[in-house]
Amino acid sequence: MESILAKISIMLVPALFAITLHEVAHGYIAERLGDPTARLLGRLTLNPFKHLDPIGTVALLFVGFGWARPVPVNFGNLRKPKQDMVWVALAGPVTNLSLALLSVLVLKGVSYLYGVLPADGGGANVLQPLGLMAAFSLYINVILTVFNLLPIPPLDGGRVLIGLLPEKQGDFLARFEAFGFVILIFLIFATPAWRVVLQPAIGYVVQFLAGKDIDLVVRVVNFLFSH
Repeated sequence: MESILAKISIMLVPALFAITLHEVAHGYIAERLGDPTARLLGRLTLNPFKHLDPIGTVALLFVGFGWARPVPVNFGNLRKPKQDMVWVALAGPVTNLSLALLSVLVLKGVSYLYGVLPADGGGANVLQPLGLMAAFSLYINVILTVFNLLPIPPLDGGRVLIGLLPEKQGDFLARFEAFGFVILIFLIFATPAWRVVLQPAIGYVVQFLAGKDIDLVVRVVNFLFSH
């Protein structure tokens, strides 16, 4: 029980920030480009309970990736629907990448303070949990960035591709949106795509961003997802 509580205490705040800000970013950019749907439905809020998907949240905490309830966007309200769709879709992954970079800065700050504060001081009581949460925040935000950029609708990368393709090809790709999550689950669990492509890509980005703090990130991830 203590191990489970420790894991949740590390994961909960970074996970909620990651999925909440991702969805709010979609709605905010959509409103700036002409569609107020998210605001009218009360989804332009930092209250995570407005965005949580029960299954997606459990998956995020126990499997390492998950999802929130998508913020509704009426692309017909956008001033330039096909072009603006790209910016609305990119807002989520860009937000997660920004959170990953912020997590790196926190990790660097924690490492620096560990080196200059007295070893017998009380600073470690604050720095240690902050460092653990920052390590997980880096990991989960990189995962969300990479996954959401996959060119499979309704993932953000799929929406970006639809917006960039000529209208005929974009409309053809959009027909697969209803089956996108089925396709994604198939790729992850029934093909070597996760082991051969996605896992190495995520690991490379995390290692590149973490730099000398990669050992801490690896230890945290191993602790959180070990059984």
